[in-house]
Amino acid sequence: MTKKRFGLIQPNEADICKSGFSTPWDAPMVPPFPFEFRNAEILTIYWRTDPEAMAFLLPPPLEPVGDVACVHIYKMNDTDWLGPYYEANVMFGARLGDHQGAYSSYLALSSDVGVSHGREVHGQPKKHGNPSIEFAGDLIVGRVERNGIDVITGTMAYKQERVQADEISPYFDFSTNLNLKAIDHITGEPAIRQITSRKLTDVKVHEAWRAPATMELRPNAQLPVFRLPVIEPLEGYFWRADFTLVKGEIIHDYLKEDK
Repeated sequence: MTKKRFGLIQPNEADICKSGFSTPWDAPMVPPFPFEFRNAEILTIYWRTDPEAMAFLLPPPLEPVGDVACVHIYKMNDTDWLGPYYEANVMFGARLGDHQGAYSSYLALSSDVGVSHGREVHGQPKKHGNPSIEFAGDLIVGRVERNGIDVITGTMAYKQERVQADEISPYFDFSTNLNLKAIDHITGEPAIRQITSRKLTDVKVHEAWRAPATMELRPNAQLPVFRLPVIEPLEGYFWRADFTLVKGEIIHDYLKEDK
């Protein structure tokens, strides 16, 4: 028998088993696919790093590609469900067979919904933090603060060279994101151990700029981005875009491979 109160219909067992269901059911935390990001402002800075450090941080059987890492610091101005917030994603090139993209080693963001969705659905290693983008005269400054420490400080000269959308990813395809998803049963046994892949869709870049950039990483045991050391700072990009987050795929299942 269907029960209705407060303008809500109580879910039955079939509803609970549907894709996109989240708790608490009467005020769900995790948004269902797809959801849109509009007018996001992104500061992307690349640096040359240690390939051995990249390989150390990668879960097997993923393999590193190249010797360049980057951070994207996003000012999400208008996002379905999440509203406005900031996010930072530290990535480097990786592949598994024919699947090639960018592995997220560290993420920090100011949204509890974003943290929950990233961890529960994608397996992204998201933690709460305070990224920011500031325009200081002729300089763009991106920071990521965690535990009172600015663990990332990146700078880029303000809008010096206009570029096309396909020029902002010269080292690896960061629109394809590879992640390690690890969730246990309540009994403590492994429930999910997967490499997941997702690709942003409906990407519309409104503007994109390239300029000289710097990168500084400070140690923090809870957000140890310093493990991808800056050997040589490369260029920075500032771009503004719309995009949509859609369902991804499982490209490796550790538990099935073991059987």
